[in-house]
Amino acid sequence: MASVIMAPTFSSLSVGRNGRDWSKRSGANTQPRAMKVKAMRVEKPLEELYQVRVERKVSQERLAELGVSRWSMWKTGKCKLPWDWQVDQLVYIEEGEVRVVPEGSQQYMQFVAGDLVRYPKWLEADLWFNGPYQERYSFRAYGDD
Repeated sequence: MASVIMAPTFSSLSVGRNGRDWSKRSGANTQPRAMKVKAMRVEKPLEELYQVRVERKVSQERLAELGVSRWSMWKTGKCKLPWDWQVDQLVYIEEGEVRVVPEGSQQYMQFVAGDLVRYPKWLEADLWFNGPYQERYSFRAYGDD
């Protein structure tokens, strides 16, 4: 759910259309009229909204700790792939980039080589690859980190 921030906007100022300051005229009210409050939506990042966790520029120590070199490898070229995750999946991107467009969204998340991404179970999205792409992946049981 989006957060709402209340931002004030003036309903009227003492300056006319032609730029003349009417507050200096005798009898004019020198105080601005009451402020109206206008609601503005502040959207959460897609990663937070869809519970996708990402670590950028992962260190070699972290990769060794996770045993990434023993994970399965997957490669593709330029393509679009509809996908839904039946289990949590941890992915380390070795080459290329992917744009992840969650089902029903007009926005996308972008992940590049060096990113470690955890996709949650039941996420549905279109994956867009604009060139050569290679990843290592590991399916995770509930509670595994």
